[in-house]
Amino acid sequence: MIYTEATKKAMGVCFDAHREQKDKSGLPYVFHPFHLAEQMTDEVTTVVALLHDVVEDSPLTFDDLSDKGFSSEVIEALRLLTHDKDEPYMAYVMRIKANPIARAVKLADLHHNSDLSRLDVVDDKALERVGRYAQAIRLLEE
Repeated sequence: MIYTEATKKAMGVCFDAHREQKDKSGLPYVFHPFHLAEQMTDEVTTVVALLHDVVEDSPLTFDDLSDKGFSSEVIEALRLLTHDKDEPYMAYVMRIKANPIARAVKLADLHHNSDLSRLDVVDDKALERVGRYAQAIRLLEE
């Protein structure tokens, strides 16, 4: 993990936003963004990894994050990473591809979410989701 003023602030926001949330196996959800952040190589991607699901999964908005002092570069990447349910998934992935920060975080996200060992039960829905993630990874890596 990269420890700077910005990453420490992002850690706190991430923890507060995901405090009560659990992942599909019942583990604290906050472990997921922290896992992604551990893989990042600079301050901006670390901050974005920590905050990548905050707007989607909590009451916080982009304006809230901006008001907390996160840079426009961070906010732009977070906007790209926040999936509008009305947008086709692969169109969403293609939007991400053009931004190197969002792309790096999304690739780490997809790889982590494709790890079936994280799940207690691997059903058809999980296998379908991993197949979609594999396609997204190919799109982002080409």
